[in-house]
Amino acid sequence: MSRERVVSATEEAPQEEQANVALRPARIAEYVGQKELIERLGIALTAVRQRGEAMEHVLLHGPPGLGKTTLAHVIAHEMGSRAYVTSGPALTKAGDLIGTLTRLEPRDVLFIDEIHRLPPAVEEYIYPAMEDFRVDFTVDSGLHARTVTINLRPFTLIGATTRAGLLTQALRSRFGIAHHLGFYGVEELGAILRRASGLLGLAPPPAVERLIAERSRGTPRVALRLLRRVRDFSQVRAKGGLDLAVVEAALALEGIDHLGLDELDRKYLRTLQGIYDGGPAGLEAIAASMGDDAATLEDLVEPYLLQIGFLARTRQGRMLTPASKSHLGASIGATPARGLF
Repeated sequence: MSRERVVSATEEAPQEEQANVALRPARIAEYVGQKELIERLGIALTAVRQRGEAMEHVLLHGPPGLGKTTLAHVIAHEMGSRAYVTSGPALTKAGDLIGTLTRLEPRDVLFIDEIHRLPPAVEEYIYPAMEDFRVDFTVDSGLHARTVTINLRPFTLIGATTRAGLLTQALRSRFGIAHHLGFYGVEELGAILRRASGLLGLAPPPAVERLIAERSRGTPRVALRLLRRVRDFSQVRAKGGLDLAVVEAALALEGIDHLGLDELDRKYLRTLQGIYDGGPAGLEAIAASMGDDAATLEDLVEPYLLQIGFLARTRQGRMLTPASKSHLGASIGATPARGLF
C-alpha cells in the first residue's frame, strides 16, 4: 500500500474536509490572500445586496487546495443564503442537475467542483439555467415527446476547475466573474496558520508558523494538513511542546525537506536526472520509468516543481534546471547509474 502523500493539494479523505470546515473563514473580511479577487467579490457582493439580487455567476480556476470551495461558502454566507456543493462527475444525468437546481432558494449558491468534467448532455441544461433561471426538460420521446419548462429561483453558480482549458467556450462565456487563483506567499500562509492555530487551541511562536508556511508549497490545504500533523507529533512525542526542533522532527518523519519536496518529488527529479541525464524526456516515458500515472505527475508533482524553478517544459520534453540539479547534489551532465532509488 502506498503511503499517503502529505503535501498533495488534493483532499485525501472526507475526514480532512470535515476538519477544514471548522477552520474555514465565514466572512470575506476573514479570507486571507487572493487580494485582487477578494476586492472584486467585495464590490460585487455589496452591490447585489443593496439591489436585493443574486450574485452573478463565478468561475474559479487554478491548482487544487487554494480555497475555491471556501470562497463558495464565504459568498453564500455574505449573501445570507446556503451553499450546495456537488461536482461535475457526480452529475451524470440531467435529472441530477435539475433535482439540485429546483431545491435552490433565492440567492442560494450552487458550487460545482471540477465543472469541466460535466457530461455534455448535462451541460446543455446549465445554459438556460444560468441565463434565464429556467430549464426545459423533455419528457418521453418520439411522438409523445413534450417539453416541460421549470422556472428556477435566482441563484448563483460557482464553478471550480483545475483545468480551465477543458471548459467549453459556451460555458465559460456565461460566467460574469472569472478569476485564476494563484499560489500563496509565505506571509499569507503564516496568517492562515495563525488563525487556524488559535481555533485549534495552539500558540506556536512566529518562527514555527513561518517554518510550516515555507514547506506548504504555497497551498493553504497543505499548510493546514501539516499543522495538524505537527500538533499530533507534538502531543505524542514532545509533551505538547511546539518549537523549531519539534516541527523539524515532525516534518522529517513525513519525508518533507526544507523546500517542501516529498519522496515522490525527489523520485521524479532523480528519475529525470539518473535515467534521462536531466532531459529532455517525455512525460509518458518518465511516468513509465517511475511506475506512476502520467496524469498524476502532471497534476500533482510538476506544478510545484515548475513554480520553484526546478523543472522546465520544452517542446522536446521535460528538463531539469541547474537549481534542481544542485538540489539533487549532482553536477550538470552527471548521470548516476546506480542507487537511483
